[in-house]
Amino acid sequence: MTTSRGSTTGGTARPTGRAAVGAVWRIESARIVGALARYTGDFALAEDLAQEALAEALVTWPRDGVPGNPAGWLLTVGRRRAIDAYRRRSALDERYAALGRGLSEGGAFAGAATDPGGDDLPYDPDQIDDDVLALMFVACHPVLSPDARVALTLRVVGGLTSDEIARAFLVPTATVQARITRAKKTLAAAHVPFAVPPADERTERLGSVFSVVYLIFTEGSSATSGDAVIRPDLAGEARRLARILTRLVPDVPEAYGLLALIELTAARFPARTGPVGEPVLLADQDRRRWDRAAIRRGRAVLARAVRIGRGLGAYGLQASIAECHAVAPSVADTDWDRVVLLYEALGQLAPSPVVDLNRAVAVSMAQGPAAALPIVDDLAAAGALDGSHLLPSVRGELLTRLGRTDEARAELARAVRLCGNDRERLLLSRKLDALA
Repeated sequence: MTTSRGSTTGGTARPTGRAAVGAVWRIESARIVGALARYTGDFALAEDLAQEALAEALVTWPRDGVPGNPAGWLLTVGRRRAIDAYRRRSALDERYAALGRGLSEGGAFAGAATDPGGDDLPYDPDQIDDDVLALMFVACHPVLSPDARVALTLRVVGGLTSDEIARAFLVPTATVQARITRAKKTLAAAHVPFAVPPADERTERLGSVFSVVYLIFTEGSSATSGDAVIRPDLAGEARRLARILTRLVPDVPEAYGLLALIELTAARFPARTGPVGEPVLLADQDRRRWDRAAIRRGRAVLARAVRIGRGLGAYGLQASIAECHAVAPSVADTDWDRVVLLYEALGQLAPSPVVDLNRAVAVSMAQGPAAALPIVDDLAAAGALDGSHLLPSVRGELLTRLGRTDEARAELARAVRLCGNDRERLLLSRKLDALA
């Protein structure tokens, strides 16, 4: 061991004990699980081995001090557990022999084989290699359900515990654990290899990765249930995953488009809730409270996506819409005509009822509620967004602006019944009461 509890380096205190374990795990878990998966060829086993190493660190580090190379320590312990597992299975085959040679003959990460706390491990924390990218492709594999992809990604790439994932999505911990267990069994049954897919499959599979990160951020930025409008921890985790993606696939413009969308949307978080957590609508937000640093980062990343070329994708177009809001001094001064055009382009590229509903809102701001209502009526007639409070809430707002109060009350009452978020339901109820 080269450091002890309470040690400092250059006057800066280092986290110790359990705090150090949590910090290292959150930062390095993806690389550790990825490296173990590559060494063992077994994704499910690798995740279990990493968890065993984490459990050992929780016992050892508070007692003996934090090792000089914490991530290398965890990886070495994980590799040793792999050898133990193969030995217990009496599987002394080539895979076991290769792992043993790697530890004894100076292979990658072999430096700490005799001293898990040694400083001589060739481990660069700033390097992100194909292991993490392969890990994201496996966790977001199309054979898994969307819920399973999200849970597995947050677990193996984000480093969250089952309890943390359960709290984020307001489901029992047992449900999350079951999803992760089923996901690992499904991957094993489908013989999904731990590898970055070949070029002809990569684009389609990368879209699945983007979708999972976006889904995580969407739930964090607009909670579908519970009593919080925003879940900053979940949104922050999505931003961290998006930043990793830009480093893993630096030549893919949509990676930057996704990160730009997250940055520009999250910039409004400080003004989106009031003193007691109530939602604050865009028109009522104090734009001085918006995070200007996040806006600068988002715009810079969006510009990077444009420079790469090949045109903006769905996430880049949504980021461009968010940029229109970010640079406008007020709702009235927003370039709503441009927002409408961007939504029309988005609807062509990634058609969905939600995109059409958002386009209707933009049309109402650019041309008035009478021009927007037919769009919403068409969505309602088609049965789009049935079961969601979004359509009746927008329709109720448009009818209110048109002076059709009785119809507006009926729509807002329906929106109140359908809304699953406590805070948002209260806001809709207040709108309904105001019409009375």
